[in-house]
Amino acid sequence: MMLGLIVSGVTAFPLREELGLASGILRDSPVAAWFPDAVSWVERVSQALVDVGDRYPFMSYGTDWLAFAHLVIAVVFIGPLIDPVRNIWVIQFGVIACAGIIPLALIAGGIRGIPLGWQLIDMSFGVIGVIPMVIAWRLTRRLERATE
Repeated sequence: MMLGLIVSGVTAFPLREELGLASGILRDSPVAAWFPDAVSWVERVSQALVDVGDRYPFMSYGTDWLAFAHLVIAVVFIGPLIDPVRNIWVIQFGVIACAGIIPLALIAGGIRGIPLGWQLIDMSFGVIGVIPMVIAWRLTRRLERATE
């Protein structure tokens, strides 16, 4: 979980450059023939980031804070590594956060005009992320019972 949060945090800083690179790679690859709508979406988002960045560079400050939040949340997960029983609340928080991704993606994605396929990709982070969280929760409960 920590690694995922760190990677998603660090990669949120250079979004404009990343999407420009991804758009070019996808456009020139076989993926463009297999998933033209997805490639068009990535290109559209890339162009929007360039346009917004050129005209309103301060808007990127919001994604800087998003990136920072990911990094700060990753630090919180150090607690369960040091003392899992005492810090089980962090694991429970992780489960709740993973569950919250699904309604957020559906509601905000629908309102913002995000394609359903992309919303499903976003939701997959919660579905996949909850697996290690539930495993950690169960193992922590087992550890708690063993130390009683």
